[in-house]
Amino acid sequence: MLELAILGFLAEGPLHGYQLRYRIAHLSGHARPVSDGSLYPAINRMVKAELLDRRTEPGDSAAQRHVLSLTDAGRRDLLRRLRDADGLEITDSTRFFTVLAFLSHLPDTADQHAVLRRRLDFLEQPASFFHDGDRLQRAEDTNDPYRRGMLTIARATSRAERSWLREILD
Repeated sequence: MLELAILGFLAEGPLHGYQLRYRIAHLSGHARPVSDGSLYPAINRMVKAELLDRRTEPGDSAAQRHVLSLTDAGRRDLLRRLRDADGLEITDSTRFFTVLAFLSHLPDTADQHAVLRRRLDFLEQPASFFHDGDRLQRAEDTNDPYRRGMLTIARATSRAERSWLREILD
């Protein structure tokens, strides 16, 4: 998802490495912080794969700054990643939100809706964090106030997301 975020933000225009890191950190939030140890190796791999272009410009002080931009190959890769989003990119909320953040870059509404339908199909499957034997446990089934809280919040979040997805798909 780091590479998708890099491609997505650079599709909006060239950025310095620290600007890119700042935007990714805000998108991924506290749950999945981005470190320099993961960001810069990913950028280097993507430059080597010719998905990104890196040029150097003078900095405010003596240090030079690197400006990153998307190549045509990078734009094609971004569109492919968005169009083909599946598996964990659909089932993991943080990963799906990264896809969602850049889904408008897909020019074809049918492709956008196909991704949203995959997410809706996933959300419409019965799920729970806990089980009572083979049965999924609902908030009403537990006396543990914290588990009940988790299940109540998850239900409300899922309900709101399903409602939004149906609205967009209609």
